[in-house]
Amino acid sequence: MVPGRFHPQPFRAVTPADYIDRHPNELLDRLRHLVGVSTVNPPGENYDRQTAWLTRELTDLGLRSRRYPLPKAIVQRALPPELQRYPRFNVLGKLPVRGAKRTLHFNAHYDVVPVSGAWKHGSPFSGAIERGWIYGRGTADMKGSIASLLMALRAVRATGARPSMNLEVSFTADEETDSALGTGWLVEHAPIRPDYAIVMEGGEGPTVCCGHNGTLWLEVRVHGRPAHGSLPHKGINALEKMAALIRAFAPYKQMLARRTWRTPEGRLHRPTVNLGGVFHCGEGAKINTVPAHASFTIDRRVIPIERHATAERELRAFIAAAAAKIPDCRVTVHKISENYSCFSEPTHPFFRAMAECVTGVRREETVFNVSTGFNDMHFFSHHLKIPTLGYGPGGVDYHGVDERAEVKELLASAKIYAQLMTTFRG
Repeated sequence: MVPGRFHPQPFRAVTPADYIDRHPNELLDRLRHLVGVSTVNPPGENYDRQTAWLTRELTDLGLRSRRYPLPKAIVQRALPPELQRYPRFNVLGKLPVRGAKRTLHFNAHYDVVPVSGAWKHGSPFSGAIERGWIYGRGTADMKGSIASLLMALRAVRATGARPSMNLEVSFTADEETDSALGTGWLVEHAPIRPDYAIVMEGGEGPTVCCGHNGTLWLEVRVHGRPAHGSLPHKGINALEKMAALIRAFAPYKQMLARRTWRTPEGRLHRPTVNLGGVFHCGEGAKINTVPAHASFTIDRRVIPIERHATAERELRAFIAAAAAKIPDCRVTVHKISENYSCFSEPTHPFFRAMAECVTGVRREETVFNVSTGFNDMHFFSHHLKIPTLGYGPGGVDYHGVDERAEVKELLASAKIYAQLMTTFRG
C-alpha cells in the first residue's frame, strides 16, 4: 500500500441478510402491530381488520394481493350460530418471476387462542420487548412467523435480490380450531399452484419439520335415566357409567403404547389418547337428581404410519365393546373433527435446500423432526401431494401466559426465508 494514496475497498453488495441485520425494528414494529390486533379464535374476532392490513402489506411489498371473504353459506355450515356473525377471511399474495416455471408457497395462520391469567406486561396484546424477547399472544404461534416472512420479502425487494421461483403467500384463518375455513378452504378454492410449500411452524432453531401427527377428535355421550336423588336405584347414573367406561380404556392405551415409529431425528413416536379434555353432565343437571346424560371427549393422536380410517374404526369398535361389558351403559359416538398426519422422507432437494439455508444462517447442523402436534402442513402434503416442510421462529409458552418469541430467532427466520426464496431453484 502506497502512503497518501486512496485505496478503494472492494465493493460488497448489500444482501437480504445484511438488510435484516440493519433494520430489526422493521420486523418488530410489524409484529407489535400484528399482536396488538386481537384475533382470538374462538370466536374469530377482528379478522376483518387484521386481514385488511396484511393485504396492504403484501401489496406494498410488490405482491399481487387479494383478500377472500368466505361465503356466508359456507360459514353457516361450518360454524355454530353464535360464531356466524364473525366473518372469515383468507389472504393470498403472488409474486410472479419472469422465466420461473415453479412456485414456492409460504403459509401462516393469523388467529390465536384465547387468553387468561396475569401477564407480566399487563395486556396479552402489548408486544412489550424485554431482554431480547417480545411478549404477547401470537408472538410464538404464529404471528412471529408472519413478521419474519414480511421482513424477508422486504429485504429481498429493498436489496434488489431476485427470487429464484414464483412466490405465493397465504395468511389463513381458524387453524386454532380445525382449519376448515382457513388453509382447508384455500387449497380447495383459491387460485394457488404451488410446487413446494413451507408452513411456518412445526420446526424451529436447527430443526426442520418434515411431518406431524394427526388428530381424531370424538365426543362420547353416555345415556342414563333420570331419577330423584333420594331414590337413585330407580335411575341409571350416566356419570357412573361414564367413569366405568373411562377406566376400561387402560388396555387400549397399553395397546397404543406398543405401536412405535422412529422419526428421522431418532425419536420414538407412539399413538396417544387423551380422555376428557372436555366433559359435560348434560341438561337438567341438579344436585338432587340422578344424571341422565354425561359426555367426554377423546383426543386420539395418529402417527404417520397409521391409517386414519383404520384408527377411527379401531377406536369406535373398542368403545362399543367396552360399553357392552358395562351393565346398562348405552353410548353414542360423534366425530368432532380430524386432521390428517403427514410425513415426507427429507431426501427431496427441497428439504436439502432448506437444511442448507438453516445451517448457513445458524452455523449449526440441521436435523429433521416430526411434530407430535398438528399444523396445516397436511393440506399441502396430504391433499396437494407436494413437498412440504415446517419452519419458523417458534418461542416459549405457546398458548400460555407470557407467550413470547426471541428477537434473534425472528431475525434468523427472516434470513432463512429470504435465502430460500432467492437460492432454491427446484
